[in-house]
Amino acid sequence: MTDVANGTGLPVVVIGAGPAGLAAAAHLVSRGLTPLVLEAGPAAGAAVRQWNHVRLFSRWGELVDAAGAKLLAPTGWVAPDVDAYPTGAEWAQRYLQPLADVLDDQVRYGARVVGVARLGWDRVVDAARTAEPLTVRVQTPDGEERITARAVIDASGTWGLPNPLGGDGLPALGEHAAADRIRYRVPDLTDPGERARYAGTRIAVAGSGHSALTALVALAELAEDAPGTHVLWLLRRGEVGDTFGGGEADQLPARGALGQRAAQAVAAGHITTVTRFRTSAVHRDSDRLVLESFDGARTGPVDEVLALTGFRPDLSFLSEIRLDLDPVLQAPRALAPLIDPNVHSCGTVYPHGAVELAQPEPSLYLVGMKSYGRAPTFLSLTGYEQVRSVVAAIAGDREAAERVELVLPETGVCSGGGLVDQTDDAEAAADGCCGPTAPVELSLASSTGAGADR
Repeated sequence: MTDVANGTGLPVVVIGAGPAGLAAAAHLVSRGLTPLVLEAGPAAGAAVRQWNHVRLFSRWGELVDAAGAKLLAPTGWVAPDVDAYPTGAEWAQRYLQPLADVLDDQVRYGARVVGVARLGWDRVVDAARTAEPLTVRVQTPDGEERITARAVIDASGTWGLPNPLGGDGLPALGEHAAADRIRYRVPDLTDPGERARYAGTRIAVAGSGHSALTALVALAELAEDAPGTHVLWLLRRGEVGDTFGGGEADQLPARGALGQRAAQAVAAGHITTVTRFRTSAVHRDSDRLVLESFDGARTGPVDEVLALTGFRPDLSFLSEIRLDLDPVLQAPRALAPLIDPNVHSCGTVYPHGAVELAQPEPSLYLVGMKSYGRAPTFLSLTGYEQVRSVVAAIAGDREAAERVELVLPETGVCSGGGLVDQTDDAEAAADGCCGPTAPVELSLASSTGAGADR
């Protein structure tokens, strides 16, 4: 029997069938609650499948949630080698999809969330607000519907909303008009068509995160086989500095190795680095593009642009609920100081869970990559611990919700400063706290995309 007033009998709606969303569903099942996972894509891990060629930084042992593994165990599921590094495709095929299959009709595909609200009330009204359940507006191939929910866990991630090329956070002038030659994802150069597209061309890569480093390594290796291939690497910061990460000091060895390989690619001469370049405009030059910086500097003509400048959360469907987000990162206000790359030096992210993720709107939580807003580095281990705590809070187990224990690998970027120009990288790096770890061999397939896991 459903009691709308207190939510008893209503499902907990989870937005997104990615790693954090499916882990949340598994924890809900373990506590006897009913999840309803709404996934806009056609399969579990739809976003992960879009970077299927990329190998993650994290090992299998750090990518499988305990509650998910417990739910899978009776099916005969065989856990992968905990020390192996999967690709995005392997993560989706060997763990995410099997977990979604176990959940069966508690996961709905082709269900895009377009709004969340209080039943019958907009965000302005206080009266009876906490007495009413949340509602979720969903767009499906058959039309719109409204789902009433005991609670909502937004694990929709940020993959669908990449940052623009423009250095001021807005699309550069002419960026939309040049969309046919600007891409916002790391190309799959193992695909013959993609390889042919970039071979022998001049490519501008904008960005300094893991996606950009992955692209640099891949394109430099292409340049070894395809004469005429050259990369223009555009950095907003004043110096390369710690862009290549912690190397052997990175507690995620594959991530450290990626940075080392990117540094080698630059040294090999296939990459020209341009610092203090904040793109203002994109100009057509016949069938090529010229990028202009806010200080008036211009690049030479390029054939393609890879804008790998990070992602941001989609808050549009949350406009009718009450949120308290940090004005800089667009992350939950209590979490933001722990992850802000302007001030957060190397070291682990402090333990956090339902307390930090709670919003003024009761029973609504942002988790996973969505909870980090515009912060660039996130590990699945963080998301799994977040949803364990959040589900405990929804179940009324306050003690478990507040008992958050989390140990994460250090970032390998000891100086922080990911969003501002670094004026003295050597001095900043000297203040780092990263400890050494064993090195790891890295093939091109072990390169990664945006974020810390990938």
